[in-house]
Amino acid sequence: MTPATESVLKQPTELSSTPDEGSRSRPSTGVVRAMERSDLPAIADLFTRTFRKQNRHTDSELAGYLETVFFGSPLYSPEVGSLVHLNETSTIDSAILAMPLEFMVHGRPVTARILCAFMAEGKSGAAGAARLARMLRAARQDFCFTDNASPVSADHWVAGGGLVLPVQSLEWHRTFRPAAAGLDVASRKVRLLAKLPLRGLARTLDRFVRRSKTSFAAAPQEGVASSPISLNLFMEQAQGMMERFSVHPIFSKTEFDWLIAAAKLNTSLGELYCRSIVDAQGKTIGCYLYFGADGRNALVLNILCQERREATVVAQVFADLDSLGYASAQGMAQPFLMHAVLRQRHLVHKHTGYFCLVTRHEDLKNASIGDGFYAGGLASESWSRLLHDF
Repeated sequence: MTPATESVLKQPTELSSTPDEGSRSRPSTGVVRAMERSDLPAIADLFTRTFRKQNRHTDSELAGYLETVFFGSPLYSPEVGSLVHLNETSTIDSAILAMPLEFMVHGRPVTARILCAFMAEGKSGAAGAARLARMLRAARQDFCFTDNASPVSADHWVAGGGLVLPVQSLEWHRTFRPAAAGLDVASRKVRLLAKLPLRGLARTLDRFVRRSKTSFAAAPQEGVASSPISLNLFMEQAQGMMERFSVHPIFSKTEFDWLIAAAKLNTSLGELYCRSIVDAQGKTIGCYLYFGADGRNALVLNILCQERREATVVAQVFADLDSLGYASAQGMAQPFLMHAVLRQRHLVHKHTGYFCLVTRHEDLKNASIGDGFYAGGLASESWSRLLHDF
């Protein structure tokens, strides 16, 4: 982040006209500043009114969760944290929630900001949102990104000098057991279905479907083996396999442990697991991290592999998840995995949000539009309860 931006965030910015002597004791108006812990109840209410309009009350756990995610990172500082705008009554009417994540960019460490929610309310909120957006223009930023932007937000990113990454803006969805997968999707939309004893019926139907249409099954790869590993071993293997990318998360031990602990708070996605894949010579060629929800859906956060082993590793990932009994699996599309993923049957790509980034560094921009850029999964907001809960 540039020194100019740092000074703006360390000291609230007066966006109104300069006050006269008689008004200096009154609260500042039109202010953009770093979010403070005392703002959290108001931010929780604003989030609920913006994104959960059907909710009559703010969830009692939301403010605490916001504190954990947006103040708890070992990398947190006001310079790389969330921003709020206060209107003429000193009320927060717009905000950008952000958390830091350390990346390696062509050999130099850079603390990126993941932008997780951009919210505004009323006319003053719209004006505040425009001011917040100007704070995050590419010329001012080392590295900011989001993987869940709306079309309107994506337009603002581009107008501010940012980029939209089309591949990373897609999710792949692979179905193994269509009846159970359909029931899982329906149950998330109609909560009553989750309480009915329908899973056994769906599984019985799937056994018939998979016998008559064998392509739903994912075939294991010859000459490779897969096994569960510890989170620490996954971190070590992932660090080595990410070195092929000129831009990638660092995943220091302290930061990785915090990310895992924060991700595990999202119990709606199931348990967090990781596995390693080795070839016939016992060499590790891939590893992956995923949430598994009791045989329903597997949310794959990260798949990493050695170069030129993409097809083998991806095929084995799907074979593993099928053999473990999941109804379906999903994950973020990545350019280096696209050809391998597209070999799968009963797979579709869906667009749920735009992956956008802004940076003032040309080498980072160039890496992001090619195969030299890696982000997403644990290095994103896909694990956040703000997307799946509250």
